[in-house]
Amino acid sequence: MSLLKKLALASIVSSAMLVAAPSAMAKPAGKIENQSQAGVLQAFDDSITAIEAAQTALTSGADRDTVLALMRTAKQELNRIESATVNREKERANGLLKKSRSAFKKGKMDLAQEKMSEAVMKFTALKQIYLNF
Repeated sequence: MSLLKKLALASIVSSAMLVAAPSAMAKPAGKIENQSQAGVLQAFDDSITAIEAAQTALTSGADRDTVLALMRTAKQELNRIESATVNREKERANGLLKKSRSAFKKGKMDLAQEKMSEAVMKFTALKQIYLNF
């Protein structure tokens, strides 16, 4: 009797796993496999525009909240890029933006502007890496 109960329980659990497996393994919308080339190129353009706006605000001496908001927007736009060919460089660009943001928060404007200009160059290089791949 105990063996029969264990067998029944095992068959119920395995059938439940088979029913749930296809939906659990489905590709979520918006990931690398589902993003079109036009979508990737638009994400590159949006991120470049956002980082240039942040750089302009930083160099022009805009108020702290505006600059931080533009940096946050640039980071979010960068994260919309779904391309495996530029992942490592995307992480480096994100790191430069993070260093610029940290320096800006600490009041080190020269370092913040230097890291921001490096980040802008890295952002624009990302698109060229993607197009040349």
